[in-house]
Amino acid sequence: MSALIAENRRARFEYHIEEQYEAGVVLEGWEVKAIRAGQVQLTDGYVHIRDGELYTIGCRINALRSASSHVNPEADRTKKLLMSKAQIRRLVGKVEQRGFTLGR
Repeated sequence: MSALIAENRRARFEYHIEEQYEAGVVLEGWEVKAIRAGQVQLTDGYVHIRDGELYTIGCRINALRSASSHVNPEADRTKKLLMSKAQIRRLVGKVEQRGFTLGR
């Protein structure tokens, strides 16, 4: 079971949400700490399909000031989403329909 950490409220206002999916995200250690501290912004993010895999683009995670000196944090790094192949295929089918898009 997972807990909601961040939500894009603006997306609910600007778009009609047809379906919701839950996905894992590949994160670096400093990103996990920053997200727990609430340093995440999803408003400009979207999902891109590349080679049959999903990636988030434009989701910003701001590094904490206490981040280690050996870490070179990149706030707007593209992050891979983890979903089953069947779910990804279904999403690809929806995106190919006119008027559908993937958001975050």
